[in-house]
Amino acid sequence: MFSSYTVWAMKLDRLFDSGEPVISFEFYPPKTERGFASLYRTIADLKQLHPAYVSVTWGAGGSTRRKTADLTIQIQRDLNLTAMAHMTCVGSGRTDISQTLDQLQAGGVRNVLALGGDHPDDYKVQAGGFSHANELIEFIRANPNWDLALAGACYPETHTGALSPEADLANLVRKVEAGTDWLITQLFFDNADYFDFVERARAAGIDVPIVAGIMPVVSAENVRRMAELSGAKIPTELAARLDSSQGDPNATLRTGIEWATMQCRELLDRGAPGIHFYTLNRSSATRQVYSSIS
Repeated sequence: MFSSYTVWAMKLDRLFDSGEPVISFEFYPPKTERGFASLYRTIADLKQLHPAYVSVTWGAGGSTRRKTADLTIQIQRDLNLTAMAHMTCVGSGRTDISQTLDQLQAGGVRNVLALGGDHPDDYKVQAGGFSHANELIEFIRANPNWDLALAGACYPETHTGALSPEADLANLVRKVEAGTDWLITQLFFDNADYFDFVERARAAGIDVPIVAGIMPVVSAENVRRMAELSGAKIPTELAARLDSSQGDPNATLRTGIEWATMQCRELLDRGAPGIHFYTLNRSSATRQVYSSIS
């Protein structure tokens, strides 16, 4: 049912031409060697599901820039999975970004998720650096040496730093016009927000694929923290079910899997071009959701 490819050094924009759902998993670089060993077990476990690709996040302020590039290349080389590196503007100047892009290209990585990043209150753009994702995308597109497919982020419930939904959508238009090949949404728990957002995006002239970002709940405390950071709301029904599961991690996990499965089924039934799973470097919940919808 889902798209997967054995040739890992490929540009991912072509995946969406098949009309089949594109399923991907997101990981973050661990801070310790033990964490890397655990992550590799998780990736190896999820590889058996044949995802179209996996992505590796970029730490706050570019703090894991080197780890992101190294891990993305290593995943492709050692696990034969197409991998996409995240890249943000915050904490990086043109030289840093250029060196990282050169490293990725030399390592066979041909896909980047270009992000603005979260700006600290006292953040100042480095000389020659970038403030927003569209500037980063324009910079990458201007260099013919970087033959890359570029994804971008979008926010069904509006970016927390945007002045209004309309302003947020106008910024997204600029990002797409700069050369974004497809979009991945921030996590959300109410599908109505996704479908409403897609309708508004299409009306604004955005015609690239908009992939739904889904995070299966594994911890009530963690999901509330993630929702607060991302601006995502937790529907009343989901909140009530999580409250009733307090003190029982297995019940919380079942609730998270059931809710994410329900979301994914409806999203795919109604034409979402793909699902991007925020795995939190764990395989169990994502594996169970995937198995229920494939």
